[in-house]
Amino acid sequence: MFKGSMPALVTPFKDGAVDFDTLKKLVDWHIGQGSHGLVPVGTTGESPTLSHDEHEAVIDCVVQAAAGRVPVIAGAGSNSTREAIRLMRFAEKAGAQGALVVTPYYNKPTQAGLIAHFTALHDCCDLPIIIYNIPGRSVVDMSPATMGELARLPRIVGVKDATGDLERVSQQRITCGPDFVQLSGEDATAHGFNAQGGCGCISVSANVAPKLCAELQEATLAGNYARALEIQDRLMPLHQAIFTEPGLCGAKYAMSKLGLCSEEIRLPLLPVTASTRDKLDAALRHAGLMN
Repeated sequence: MFKGSMPALVTPFKDGAVDFDTLKKLVDWHIGQGSHGLVPVGTTGESPTLSHDEHEAVIDCVVQAAAGRVPVIAGAGSNSTREAIRLMRFAEKAGAQGALVVTPYYNKPTQAGLIAHFTALHDCCDLPIIIYNIPGRSVVDMSPATMGELARLPRIVGVKDATGDLERVSQQRITCGPDFVQLSGEDATAHGFNAQGGCGCISVSANVAPKLCAELQEATLAGNYARALEIQDRLMPLHQAIFTEPGLCGAKYAMSKLGLCSEEIRLPLLPVTASTRDKLDAALRHAGLMN
């Protein structure tokens, strides 16, 4: 259902407001570069600092601009089940093909609470759900056993796994079955993730290098890991440089260097420092994206 390279889309800004014209251009560019899907209004899309109206408008814009050419998995997570239900229903109405739903952050539900939360979301509409497991941000870690229980529900179809633990792929194949969609949420280990049984990556680096990220995914899915490793070697300095500071800040700076969008972000995040800019410039040259 969902596979390959899917950029966790940045939300471009201009003078403090969402720059919808640039967002539409980015959608066309990503599709032209070979991206296999688009994921708006996740953390990389600055969902924590978008208003509810902006959040919904970005989803609507991306769905309309994609026009069915690639699937759109809309960010619809919240630490409030009621709010997540509202976002899920909006994404379905807007025409998204799936919803990315993060484990509830800050209020730290138990594993039983996670099951109740995701079951309520599953039952609220007909949109397929990708669970977003990122304990480094949400503090809560969904166990493979819990995920296996949720995978029995027909519309909970996969996971974006940002644990960085490659054992999880094999563990989740056991608990969720081999057809459960496992997408990496960490660029640096995406190559190995697919070797363990994954089928794609929701990627920050793909904002900057969508063609290379798509080619890496296609190579792994074809079993050509030697070719994929060559691409990974080109991309690894970029992965590292982007995440020297918060990833979306690094991605937006690199995109600004490539003339794709401004590097404007919203507080409390700040533009990357001079030393990180130097790392990013070097990584762009290493990847062959900039002279």
